[in-house]
Amino acid sequence: MKSRTFANAVDVADIRRRLTLVQPGSRARWGRMSAHQMICHLRDAFLIATDPAQTRPVPGLHNRTIVKWIALYVPLRWPSGIRTTPEIDQVAGAGSRPGEFAADVAAVDAAIAAITAAPEEFFRGRRHPIFGPLTQPAWLRWAYLHMDHHLRQFGV
Repeated sequence: MKSRTFANAVDVADIRRRLTLVQPGSRARWGRMSAHQMICHLRDAFLIATDPAQTRPVPGLHNRTIVKWIALYVPLRWPSGIRTTPEIDQVAGAGSRPGEFAADVAAVDAAIAAITAAPEEFFRGRRHPIFGPLTQPAWLRWAYLHMDHHLRQFGV
């Protein structure tokens, strides 16, 4: 089974296509976010890669070893109900406030373009708050999996 990743242009195109299918009234299959909150959560999550100061590290060696390996490399879909870091928890009142829906979707699309165009050096030393340091391939795998998880949440 091929690992999907933002390193693959076909996978990026598929995610971008699915992103356009989310509408303000799209209903969640699980979770607490509205479709618009989910869009803002995705945009905020990309800030983790571009500005690590956005979130505090989540303690726990198992997060940076076993959980990271399972989440990024075991071919299973991420389960519903996993809480995010407080700084990008839309429902708890953190994270960016929804603005104009189309503009917020465009901001996610721009973030996809930025992370997929970033050179390998950009990712050196960048830490995910749960998984710790990630290589460029791991960041691009995480980005795909995170977006896929939330797009499936809204049935796209």
